[in-house]
Amino acid sequence: PRSFSAAFQDYLRHLGLQDFPCRLGSWDRSCPNARRRPRAEPAGLEEAVPPGEESPEVLLELLRDPHSPWALPPDCSAQDRLLREVAVLAPELLRGSRVFQVFKTLRMVDKGVEELDEGLLQFQKLEELILSANRISRVTSAHLPRTLKVLELCCNAVGDLQDLCVQPPPGLQHLGLGHNRLRGPSQEKHFTVDFWPNLVSLDLSFNSLTDLVGLVSQASTLPSLRILLLKGNPLTLIPTYRGFLVDSLPKLFILDDICIRPEDRLQFHGLAEQPELARSEARVVVSIGEMKGLPDPEAFQQLEVGSEGPAITYSYCVTYEF
Repeated sequence: PRSFSAAFQDYLRHLGLQDFPCRLGSWDRSCPNARRRPRAEPAGLEEAVPPGEESPEVLLELLRDPHSPWALPPDCSAQDRLLREVAVLAPELLRGSRVFQVFKTLRMVDKGVEELDEGLLQFQKLEELILSANRISRVTSAHLPRTLKVLELCCNAVGDLQDLCVQPPPGLQHLGLGHNRLRGPSQEKHFTVDFWPNLVSLDLSFNSLTDLVGLVSQASTLPSLRILLLKGNPLTLIPTYRGFLVDSLPKLFILDDICIRPEDRLQFHGLAEQPELARSEARVVVSIGEMKGLPDPEAFQQLEVGSEGPAITYSYCVTYEF
């Protein structure tokens, strides 16, 4: 499996931090292997700058000028721009293992990451880790920096949270698991204060969670939870879904991107005491307007009374898969 560490090294190579105009090459005057140039004569005049040893200001302009052949593409991320500029202004910060100390926020989106290995532990100051749109199916908490406050794993293949909940980062405030493969009712048990004492925002949208009562029972133990996303799960088809959640979680501010107003609290007051209304079933009414490719019964000539001809009957079965 493609590890996070391998993807990160590929990412750094793609940025070209070792190439001109970044200052990690031989043109960098702070580099021990850089060519030393003689002082300008006569004394007192400004030191000459031979080719390949441009000033940081000139190198920075080559990165920022949209017409420069070394400029980053317009759609690059702010993280890409920051690293390239750091490589010009303070290249010593990106040499060797010191590069890991630069990151407080790290975005590795759509990089083909399949496994989170121990290399993540080198990011000792990391607070925000965004790994959306990869191929991650398993997250081991032992490989996550303890300093994390935001962990975004949207659009991956996570189907079980047991390894993540062994000893997760204690200060985590946002956990994003939308568009994954979580199935109920086995996963709802992982969303309690025992694992996430400081969680403020939880995104579980577009999974396969089905146990509304069980999920609410666990989430009600989260003392700091204010934002919850559950849309796209089967449990949202339950008629009393929103009302039951609003009344059961009085500290919640936002549910499925919709603010909870005081009048909502009043309207749904008392539903939390009636869990039987939040049963795990839903009624769906489907109206069929037109069907093509089927024989029209009215097109057949009606048999006369007393006719001995055979009667032909057509029946159809329509199946809906959710």
